[in-house]
Amino acid sequence: MNELLRCIDLRKSFGRVDVVRGVNLSLTTGSFTAIMGRSGSGKTTLLHLISALEAPTSGSLFFGGEEISALNEDRLALWRRQHIGLVFQAFHLIPTLSALENVAFPLYPMRLASEERRARARDRLEQVGLGHRLEHRPSRLSGGEQQRVAIARAMINRPTLILADEPTGNLDKKSGEEILALFRKLNEEEGVAMIVVTHDSDVAAVAKQSLTMADGTLEGGIV
Repeated sequence: MNELLRCIDLRKSFGRVDVVRGVNLSLTTGSFTAIMGRSGSGKTTLLHLISALEAPTSGSLFFGGEEISALNEDRLALWRRQHIGLVFQAFHLIPTLSALENVAFPLYPMRLASEERRARARDRLEQVGLGHRLEHRPSRLSGGEQQRVAIARAMINRPTLILADEPTGNLDKKSGEEILALFRKLNEEEGVAMIVVTHDSDVAAVAKQSLTMADGTLEGGIV
């Protein structure tokens, strides 16, 4: 498989505190990697660096051979829109919008007809088993359903890589298992690469590879 992502000596400091310390990581297309670690180990900050939501203090990030860490803000935003899907523990849905509108929201910067946006969002919601909840607002959805909406939104632009931060942390066991099964299906059937940050060994067991982060350093890193 081709290399998708490479981090070279990636570091992030906040004042005098080193949160990510010289991480080297290489991932291939279609990989499914869990990064485990305790709270405060630096794993969420590493995810933010990989998604370019935060700039590294030093080091380089390459994606598909392009140095992402060298791009300006406008080009970074375009890169994220084209290649990255983000899933968070807290869902981050817009409460005043329906499930369909939440999923379609990332498409608004693109010049698409309203019918095309709705059709794409409907297809993704049907894919995650929510074709019957299109017009429901988040308050009328269970936690598991809200996370499914968030995953459908992350997939709307057909990303190359999904980054998920504790995606089952707010869910009951059954809903969490359903979300993990959905991740595995997307990885196997659509070839979407996955990085899941977690402290839960049951979540990590679903991935193809598992790495461990402690005190800002990552053990292993070539996947």
